[in-house]
Amino acid sequence: MKKMVIGFLLLMGAVFAGAQTAVVRELSGTVEVKAPGDSEWKAAAIGQTLDKASLISTGFRSTALIGIGNSTITVRPLTRLSLEEIAVKQNEEQVTLNLRAGRVRAEVRPPAGGKTDFTVRSPIATASVRGTVFEFDGRRLSVEEGRVHLGGENVTGAYIGSGHATAVDTGTGRTATAAEAVQETLSPALPAGMDTTSAAPASTAASSGDGMDMGFNW
Repeated sequence: MKKMVIGFLLLMGAVFAGAQTAVVRELSGTVEVKAPGDSEWKAAAIGQTLDKASLISTGFRSTALIGIGNSTITVRPLTRLSLEEIAVKQNEEQVTLNLRAGRVRAEVRPPAGGKTDFTVRSPIATASVRGTVFEFDGRRLSVEEGRVHLGGENVTGAYIGSGHATAVDTGTGRTATAAEAVQETLSPALPAGMDTTSAAPASTAASSGDGMDMGFNW
C-alpha cells in the first residue's frame, strides 16, 4: 500500500512538472480572457491563472503583464494572443505564443541552471529565442538584449542582435539582410491598422542576452 501511494505521488509530480500555467500580474484598461472550451470572453483579473490554449485580448489603451515561469510578456493595446504551449520539463521551460493581432514585448529569463525555448508566431513570421528581450509585431522585430532568430514560413531567417531591428518581406517571407536594412529609414512602430516597409539596421551576429519584443499589425 505504501509503495502504491509513493508511486501515485511520483506520477502526479511528473504530470505537474510537464505542465505550467501563466499568471496575470498587472492589468490596465480593458483586458479579456477566453479559457479553453469557453464560448464567451470574460474580464481578466490580477492573479488569474491562464492554461494552455487560453486567449487574451486587450482593448484601446489597455495592457496586460503575464508571467510564465521566469519570463514576462507585456501584451500591448489592441492585441489578441493565444498561449499555444506552456511546459516545464527537467528545468527547461518551453513557451509558444500565437500572435493573431497587435504587439507583445517579451522578457525571456531562463530558470537558474536551465534554459527557456521561447517562440512567438504570427501569420507572417516566427521569432524564437532562448533567453533575451525583444519586441515583435508579426513582421517587424526590434531586439533590446541578446539575439533573436526571425524568419518567414519555409524561408531561412537571420539572427538579429542587440540594438538592431529588421522586418520580414510580406511577399517572400525573407528577412532583410544587414546591408539591405541599413538603406532603409528608421521609423517608430505604427499603431494597429497601419503598415510600413521601413526597418532599422539589422545584424546577424551578437552575443546572448535576456529580452524580446514582437507585434503584428492588424
